[in-house]
Amino acid sequence: MKNNPLRKRVGAMLVATGVLSRGLSLQTFAEKGFDITPEQYLILSLLYEHGELYQRQISELTYKDRPNVSRLINILEQKGLVKRINDSNGRQINKIVVTEKGRELREKIHPVSVEIRKIVTKNIAVEDLEKCLAILGQMLDNMKDKVSLQI
Repeated sequence: MKNNPLRKRVGAMLVATGVLSRGLSLQTFAEKGFDITPEQYLILSLLYEHGELYQRQISELTYKDRPNVSRLINILEQKGLVKRINDSNGRQINKIVVTEKGRELREKIHPVSVEIRKIVTKNIAVEDLEKCLAILGQMLDNMKDKVSLQI
């Protein structure tokens, strides 16, 4: 695969990396018997780390549109992993929080997620990873004001 003509195309490499990363996560989650997708886990993990978030905040953090985030939250809620709580301002807006069952699942999956990350970053120096993340961050910054997402 070293002579792959797409290797020098940033967009193609980002897409390919994302596809394979998602595939590895899906495969590993299935092998471990986790009844959750990587996308659902991402939301669960964000809520675990932040405590509570509005749906709009989740959309902004994940770059996913609101209908997609709403669907994912509905699935997590049906599984008893998150719940909606009324906003204290009395508006028709809910905050999303992790339930105890969701916390337990996140804690169970987290070490597996770390192992997946180790596979993905095998033989890559920490300095190179930091530089890669900085470059990707700069690419995000370069595009943020050029793209209109329905978040």
